[in-house]
Amino acid sequence: MWIRMILAAAALALSPVTASSQSVGDDGLHIAPWLHDTFRDLREDLAEANANGQRLAVIIEQRGCIYCRQMHEEVFVVPEIEEMLNNDFFFVRINMHGATEVTDFDGEVLSERDAARRWRTMFTPTILFMPEEVPEGVTAVEAAVVTMPGAFERWTTFNMLNWVLEKGYDGEEDFQRYHARMLPTQIPQNN
Repeated sequence: MWIRMILAAAALALSPVTASSQSVGDDGLHIAPWLHDTFRDLREDLAEANANGQRLAVIIEQRGCIYCRQMHEEVFVVPEIEEMLNNDFFFVRINMHGATEVTDFDGEVLSERDAARRWRTMFTPTILFMPEEVPEGVTAVEAAVVTMPGAFERWTTFNMLNWVLEKGYDGEEDFQRYHARMLPTQIPQNN
């Protein structure tokens, strides 16, 4: 795991960050190959993610969100990040103002907008990273092992994804310390 992360970090340091022309759907939300179009039954999505050997993540976005656009055009397209999003995570998107039905982990069926409200989502994008097992009767926001509110730059996103995959939330080192420890090995130093 460490060797893969060091090699990816080295490649990430050399990767240019450029805005790409990401497609936007009729709903005004970005289209990405790593976003799974499901029935939005979170228990089923969790089972599918586990069967694929991936971690379930729920991303909440909205039409016209400049920070969502920034993430899709500048961060999620960095090859090493995009590879993790495709291979290691099972992302399901919730439209913050959408009407599509969502079945929360506790079995409650509600619209996307009501789910976002129930999960106290105030900013987009917000990503809820889920554990491999969710206890009965809890909501997505209660089950989430990590919540990533808002747009982060590529190093913070890269490190957050790795920290989740390494289950850093179960360890002694919180994300801020992990991120601070990893940054010097990732960003080229000007001497």
